[in-house]
Amino acid sequence: MMNKMISLYKDDINDLEKIFRINLINSCTGFKSANLLGSVGSDGIDNVAIFSSVTHLGSNPPLVGFVLRPKTENRNTYDNIIETGFFTINHIHINDVKDAHHTSAKYPKNISEFDKTKLEKILIGEFIAPYVKSSRIKLGCKYVNEYHIKENGTILIVASIEELHIKEGIIKEDGLIRLDVAESVTINGLDVYLKTVMIDRFEYARPNNN
Repeated sequence: MMNKMISLYKDDINDLEKIFRINLINSCTGFKSANLLGSVGSDGIDNVAIFSSVTHLGSNPPLVGFVLRPKTENRNTYDNIIETGFFTINHIHINDVKDAHHTSAKYPKNISEFDKTKLEKILIGEFIAPYVKSSRIKLGCKYVNEYHIKENGTILIVASIEELHIKEGIIKEDGLIRLDVAESVTINGLDVYLKTVMIDRFEYARPNNN
């Protein structure tokens, strides 16, 4: 006998209370990446903000993307990236979830979230955007393009990976980065942070080879 399912159709979803609907839709697609994006404006003021939409777009060339909500209010990360062309992606370590979550607070552009949290910035080499020191997996990225999604006003930012900084012992012999060993967290919905545990690893799947 099947377990009982709760079924919601489009009209049902549209009629839901706002906060309930936001939480429902933000969590129904599964676990999301948890990253802090570091940037700096032409005025020299740093910004660090949490994003759960960073995704792999391709390996050759190495490309990533992330989604920005509609620019109906100040978007410091977007403005900084457009001004300087560079930003960093920093995995959130399990010890930093409280401070990482606080970066979602809407501070004015002249205030750096590094000054409002215990997160510590670090500059690496000549890269102009700040990294998060405690992050064990850091990506230095360059703005490539943006695509406006007309259906809801969001913006997809496409960027190239210019450099990687990964704590020793996390990269396996074949290049796989063990996110669980790095103690990178993941996000369920908008505000639930979780640890990860490796279940298994399989060979490349081919027809008739299961």
